[in-house]
Amino acid sequence: MVTIVVRVDDALHARLARRASGANLSFSAFVRAVLEQAMDDRGRYVFSSHDEILATAIQILSIVATAVGQQSPRALEQGMAEARRILAQRGLLGGEGAQ
Repeated sequence: MVTIVVRVDDALHARLARRASGANLSFSAFVRAVLEQAMDDRGRYVFSSHDEILATAIQILSIVATAVGQQSPRALEQGMAEARRILAQRGLLGGEGAQ
């Protein structure tokens, strides 16, 4: 196995470490998995290969959130707060939502 050395700034390292922890992986295992994803066998561009799935998920979740919000604004508020907490815990929120 080849060993590589990559320098990243502290903020990026912290974000990667949170994502690794959220995936229940060691830092090295997480980075190896990310690198393997970048070498997609079908030749898709790794940063946009899941755009259609993401777009569909966003549409579905928007419809559900609208329906829940109409029936119970409090339930929607609680669900959104819990979603933000989980996303922040896994390092999936950027900017002001990150903890």
